[in-house]
Amino acid sequence: MFKIKHLLILSSILILLGTAGCKSRFEKLRLSNDVAKKYQEGIRLYNKKDYSKALILFEGLAQKYRGTAEAEDLNYYYAFTLYRLKDYTTARYKFKEFADTYPASKNAEECRYMGAYCYYLDSPKSSLDQENTYKAIDALQLFINLYPKSDRATQAAQYIANLRGKLESKAFDNAKLYYDLGGYDITNYKSAVVALKNAQIEFPDIKYAEEMNLLIVKSQYMYAKNSYAVRQEDRFNEAIGYYNEFIEAYPNSKYAKEAKQLKDDSEAGIVTARRLIAEEAALVAKYNALQKKGEKQKDSTTNKVEIKNP
Repeated sequence: MFKIKHLLILSSILILLGTAGCKSRFEKLRLSNDVAKKYQEGIRLYNKKDYSKALILFEGLAQKYRGTAEAEDLNYYYAFTLYRLKDYTTARYKFKEFADTYPASKNAEECRYMGAYCYYLDSPKSSLDQENTYKAIDALQLFINLYPKSDRATQAAQYIANLRGKLESKAFDNAKLYYDLGGYDITNYKSAVVALKNAQIEFPDIKYAEEMNLLIVKSQYMYAKNSYAVRQEDRFNEAIGYYNEFIEAYPNSKYAKEAKQLKDDSEAGIVTARRLIAEEAALVAKYNALQKKGEKQKDSTTNKVEIKNP
């Protein structure tokens, strides 16, 4: 995917240059075989911040300078040119390639960091798939492991914290979505409880912990409330248990009043469930009694012996 994106950028630049009229000095140089001059011009254009033209020259020189003394500097500039053009996908690949190819270079640390940083810049908003976010965390953590005393390690750690915050938001939003969908299928309330607990296991210091614990109580309460009466008592008791855990963890919570109401409603729900079960049992018993009485009457009529007068 990144190759396609990179080629599209390069093609756009070439088209713009090609439509500019007669061959310019740059075009003549690009088409020439003077690789040394191309190299010097590419560096000059980069320093002049004309990154589009610099990229064209570096692109053509990459293969020609492979294995030469100049290749290290060329690849360094090439990676940064892509970065300056905001092609972070290709840039991170080139930065990593540089760090892997020239581990002893004075620029290896910087390139390793920049490759991870490009992943960071490519991390999408929390509502989208977070594959790149996880990869960015791995790349940044690798940098910290390799260069723990680097001045950049502190910034890398901050980027990891930012990315984990995004993952926390994603986990919370996903769990909350189950709760929001509960009206369509009550098992979604149970799924919300599971998702909320799993998110807290994955992110022990999640910033939404208090709100998530309240939502666990609320989800379990709604699950119990919408269940058959015969299952309600156990499920309401679970909601009360979650309330007790919540109030123990957050005795002065701003959600304490709402949580207390859910506990009171759960206790009332247990009373109602027991009454409904008792009423249903009474109806069943009455029905069975009537059935039994009807069967006895039927048997009595069937077994009656006819007595004839002598």
